[in-house]
Amino acid sequence: MIIVPIKENESIDKALKKFKKKFERTGVVRELRRRQTFEKPSVTRRQQVIHARYIDLMKRSNTL
Repeated sequence: MIIVPIKENESIDKALKKFKKKFERTGVVRELRRRQTFEKPSVTRRQQVIHARYIDLMKRSNTL
């Protein structure tokens, strides 16, 4: 359960923005979308390897 403390005289828009940010951080929507379709473990590992290569390439290009 997400609890958003609201200060006195704080607008509803600001409180809603805080709620949305906390909800985004929990990763509920991301997990829901991931579970909607089945993905083979080999495909998941392949995507992780490709992402790791990309991150490594970006780190190397920034240090040059």
